[in-house]
Amino acid sequence: MDVMPLLLLVAGSAVVAGAARRTPVPAPLLLVAAGLAVSYVPGVPDYTLDPEVVLPLLLPPLLYTSAADSSYLDLRAQLRPVALLSVGYALFATFVVGWAAYLIVPGLPLTAALVLGAVVAPPDAVAATAVARRVGLPSRITTILQGESLLNDATAITAYKVALAAAVGEGATWSGGVEEFLVAAVGGVGVGLVLMAPLHWLRTHLKEALLQNTLSLLIPFVAYGVAEQVHASGVLAVVTVALYLGHRAWEVDFATRLQEEAVWKMVAFVLESAVFALIGLQLPVVLRGLEEYAGAAAAWYAIAVFLVVVATRFVWVYPATFMPRLLRRVREREENPTWRGAMVTAWAGMRGVVSLAIAFSIPLTVHGGGPFPQRNLILFLTFTTVIGTLVVQGLTLPPLIRLLKFPGHDAQAATLAEANAQAQASRVAEQRLEELLTDERNALPPPLADRLRSVLERRRNAVWERLGQTNPVTGESVDDTYRRLSRDMIGAERAVFVRLRDGRYIDDEMLRTLLRRLDLEEAAAYREAA
Repeated sequence: MDVMPLLLLVAGSAVVAGAARRTPVPAPLLLVAAGLAVSYVPGVPDYTLDPEVVLPLLLPPLLYTSAADSSYLDLRAQLRPVALLSVGYALFATFVVGWAAYLIVPGLPLTAALVLGAVVAPPDAVAATAVARRVGLPSRITTILQGESLLNDATAITAYKVALAAAVGEGATWSGGVEEFLVAAVGGVGVGLVLMAPLHWLRTHLKEALLQNTLSLLIPFVAYGVAEQVHASGVLAVVTVALYLGHRAWEVDFATRLQEEAVWKMVAFVLESAVFALIGLQLPVVLRGLEEYAGAAAAWYAIAVFLVVVATRFVWVYPATFMPRLLRRVREREENPTWRGAMVTAWAGMRGVVSLAIAFSIPLTVHGGGPFPQRNLILFLTFTTVIGTLVVQGLTLPPLIRLLKFPGHDAQAATLAEANAQAQASRVAEQRLEELLTDERNALPPPLADRLRSVLERRRNAVWERLGQTNPVTGESVDDTYRRLSRDMIGAERAVFVRLRDGRYIDDEMLRTLLRRLDLEEAAAYREAA
């Protein structure tokens, strides 16, 4: 097996994603553009999206890291709008886009058109939420977009299976489709509920951070695989487990949390970068199957389907946002939505790699041996819809958010809330410390006891000191000055340790121990000032 194409894909996508951080262009768009450009370079191998790889190997970890970083409480508070988008809109888009494609493309059977509708139904909100955080959208909108992206894949994949069964001649019925959808949804959540407590127990009882993080990397694949084995939704199983484990992450050892955060950030960065680059690299594969269609006709079909996809989201979002307000219970329990929030939610409907992966899983033939009707055109329309939404909506979303002038993030209020929380925690910790020190079993020399008190005092005061203070000479904030002085001081210590190692006064093992201690001190200083 030639691993060089895979290494080039990972390395190249990481370089492009890193470069994107220095530009105003969102990383997903730059990665897709780079993939499109590289696909024309002579000698570049075909990077065909294999659904047997993308869905079970790439989708679970991406879902897991996104769900684990989400707020279970926020998602529960926004459950109604999230459900309307992730279930209601996904099914609505399947039928509307499918019916429109049936009318637009001559000779396309309705069942095959519904397959296309299901394929392009789920928005991939990775890019949207990245833009939302970067530009500073209100947390409610960000939560809704993120919640939609976590759950809509399950709806679209189930709808696709039902439409595909009808298209290939397996005699699918509407009642059978509804039953399959309910079984997949309830079964996926059920598998997640069954697995989450044992997995959390195992995480908290493993004594080594290395073993705990190894388990963390396996969890999304275990949840997905178990659910798929019982014909339930692997997507919902992964999301259910990840939300629970993320909500209970405070019960895990601190070393595990520190390692896990770093590991999953790296995994998410590599996978997301490679996934968006893969989208662009699909161009030669898609175009090769389009030779039987006239270029002008295929382009017209692509533009028409893209416009229908965009319009369908607006048609769903605005009524789904404001009509529930007619119910008194909804008005009492939820804050009043705005037309600006609905506008951003409707425009943030970029499609992604899941749509392409599902499209590539369409079989070549139907029952009886005949070819799947217009499979190559469905692949092409999926590809153009994904690229169109990423480019058109992805490029215009940041200026749209700025144009609508959402209220910015109140850093002063956030810091004040943090300071109040830290003050309450510090008071309780101080009382606990004094209780412990009265026990003769916890006797400490006065300097060490004073050190514990001073660390607690420093942590309590650090947040208050950040409220609006700047260095009058350099213009630095208190954060920056504190961080700079800490790093310079620790850097001086680090240089001495290295010099002692080079002079053979200490060995390399002791050097690593001393450097790790300084690394933790530097991390603590960074956190206190952050």
